[in-house]
Amino acid sequence: IELDIQDNQSSTDKAVSAAQQLVADKVSVVLGSYGSGVSIAAGTYFANAKIPAIGCSCTNAAVTAGNDYYFRVCFLDPFQGSVMASFAMEEFGAKKAYVLSMLGDDYTVGLAKNFVKAFEAAGGEIVGDETFVEGTADFSAYLNNAVAGGADVIFAPSAIAYAPQIIEQASALGVSLPILGGDTWENSAISDAQKGTDMQVFVSTFFDENDESGLAKEFVTGYKAWLNSDSQNLTNNGGNDVVAAVSALGYDAYMAAVAAIEKAQSTDGTAIRDALAGLSMDAVTGSLSFDENGDAVKNTAYIKQAIDGAFQFYKVQSAD
Repeated sequence: IELDIQDNQSSTDKAVSAAQQLVADKVSVVLGSYGSGVSIAAGTYFANAKIPAIGCSCTNAAVTAGNDYYFRVCFLDPFQGSVMASFAMEEFGAKKAYVLSMLGDDYTVGLAKNFVKAFEAAGGEIVGDETFVEGTADFSAYLNNAVAGGADVIFAPSAIAYAPQIIEQASALGVSLPILGGDTWENSAISDAQKGTDMQVFVSTFFDENDESGLAKEFVTGYKAWLNSDSQNLTNNGGNDVVAAVSALGYDAYMAAVAAIEKAQSTDGTAIRDALAGLSMDAVTGSLSFDENGDAVKNTAYIKQAIDGAFQFYKVQSAD
């Protein structure tokens, strides 16, 4: 198996050129992408070329919608939004929530909308559903709005570039409300921002490196050994040997591609697509199969809390 790596630079413009290059290179299957916006931007190019793509951590429902050639190994934002709404109500008895997302960001806006829908459906009240523009540096007005509205929790599934500022400014303002984020918040920038504060910061995610089930434990052991075998590997991983959920998802996406190729006994894109549609396998992040939309069948998520510069497993949460 030969890897053809194209960098979309997390840009929707570059996502198109990267997809076009992969198509020109006549790849048999695509792994990616990391984010929803870039996955959506590239999806039609893979479908038109009849090349199956397996998303790793792109959670927006639009990624696979209407695209027979796009699959994903992660859960979706409608599920993730429901999980965090349920967590807010069960854990904090939240009756009111304030929601903040970034204008124009498919992932954050979509996740925010799904949280609002689930929270209101369960009888909760949204006291503010606001968006900020790219480049925003001062979040004090938004945070004050959350407090003034009587929110019990803040749901702020923003991009990594802004999340630390939200946490740090909330702490400086004395805002003691729990702050909840989505899967992208499982990042050292978030745990570093919480470090040294009293802020309660929780995220939903796909995997926990302390999972003791067979494949998960085997993967974590092997991955940590690989990381520690080379200083550059550690640097690329953020300077530590923490096994992020996206690393486990990337591994599952790769192994699903390999299994589909073996099942199809072919490198033809349509044959691999058909094999993926009927695939069922054990994976690091749990059993893996795809529904009629190409989405992974999932029923639970991991909740982690940022404490003292690291993320700690908190609980397993369902969407009910």
